[in-house]
Amino acid sequence: MTAVLGTALPTAKDVRDLLTGLLGRDVTVAPGAPVTPTPSRPAAAAVYVDPTSSLTAVCLVDLPLAAWCAGALALLPKGGLEDAVEEGELSDMHLEVLHEVVNVAAALLNAGGVTHSKLDRLIAPGEVLPADVAVLTGSTNRLDLAVTVAGYGPGALSVVLA
Repeated sequence: MTAVLGTALPTAKDVRDLLTGLLGRDVTVAPGAPVTPTPSRPAAAAVYVDPTSSLTAVCLVDLPLAAWCAGALALLPKGGLEDAVEEGELSDMHLEVLHEVVNVAAALLNAGGVTHSKLDRLIAPGEVLPADVAVLTGSTNRLDLAVTVAGYGPGALSVVLA
């Protein structure tokens, strides 16, 4: 019998490869600063859980990268996305597309015989994080990346394990 392992952090290459394939354009990644949602720096939070609904990980995507990912997947013009970033809020349509991105990103947490994680919910930039998610955003068990989506721009992403 093989033991099931806990969720493991993806590598930067895993993130780049997933986003490049999903968005259909070049994506570059480099070590970055932690994404910590604040009123002045809103971020989307994708919450992942195991089959028992226990929190396994959070993927934090700052507002610009959230907009660029939505735009690249839905082939939206950059100008409207820049307006959304400047206003500090994504539209329902942007969030719906971002939901697809972070849902596919669950694959980053499910490599190599680990306990399966699935997307539980996406918390929009600017929304209050539940206490368990807010506490987790301060964990040091994380991968922090500066990400640039070709044709759109730079942003930041953090994957934090519970």
